[in-house]
Amino acid sequence: MEYSHRYHAYPTQEVVEGLEHHLNVHRQLYNHVRWDYTNSPEDDKPSEYDQNNKLPEWKRKWPVFAELHSKAAQATVARFHRNLSNLREKKEKGYNVGRLKRQAPTDYRSVTYNQSGFDLDEKRGQDRFAYVRFSKIGWVKIRHHRPIPDPAIIKEVTFKKETTGEWFVSFGLETDDADLPEKPDVESLDASNSVGIDLGILNHIHTSDGKTVDWLDLEDDYERLGREQRKLSRKEKGSNNYEKQRVEVAKLKRRIRRKVLDYQHKLTSSSA
Repeated sequence: MEYSHRYHAYPTQEVVEGLEHHLNVHRQLYNHVRWDYTNSPEDDKPSEYDQNNKLPEWKRKWPVFAELHSKAAQATVARFHRNLSNLREKKEKGYNVGRLKRQAPTDYRSVTYNQSGFDLDEKRGQDRFAYVRFSKIGWVKIRHHRPIPDPAIIKEVTFKKETTGEWFVSFGLETDDADLPEKPDVESLDASNSVGIDLGILNHIHTSDGKTVDWLDLEDDYERLGREQRKLSRKEKGSNNYEKQRVEVAKLKRRIRRKVLDYQHKLTSSSA
């Protein structure tokens, strides 16, 4: 089974500069992979394997690409081809889709290290903190609120800069299915104490035993979000004031999202 653990990160200013630099170089590499694919003949488009083989040549021609860890660079190539595959699938299902676009700095916000190029030190931190080292960047402090399970294998690690300016580190984990608890037989389950749940219009939830759950009141939050979005629309795009206001809007969206997730968690874990 594959799953992931996500942790809030607190890099130093020096490490932030390294993270942002590598983000930008990986973005340039992604755009170059796209350019190379787009400008190849229609009957001879390069595969992911072909473009991975071109990486050494590209590193010699453009030394900035040589600053990247080899596995991370390959993950960026894989990212383009994964996006390309998703685009093809949508087209086959009848969706009206175009081509993959060139990634702007505001669009490209994560980098993945696949199989190597990272280290996790769970003993170095204190008070539920740990450290992750990214090759050619440095150590990043994370809030280690839950440990990596012993049977799990770390397949990849991703660092990401959210639109709010916060940093997060995610671990892609893999566990042998043999370590999972056995799924109970459906016929052995007792459904006598079960209830049916339906999402309503006037109320958030209706249950078969007559209970209702009201909607979460977010009217004030959405009114404030609307005001801040109108302020953003009046700023000059690309200016410092625009960037400050963009972050403010992103933080409000995050606040609303967290309120919803908290409300849902309390509903699903309530014993009432």
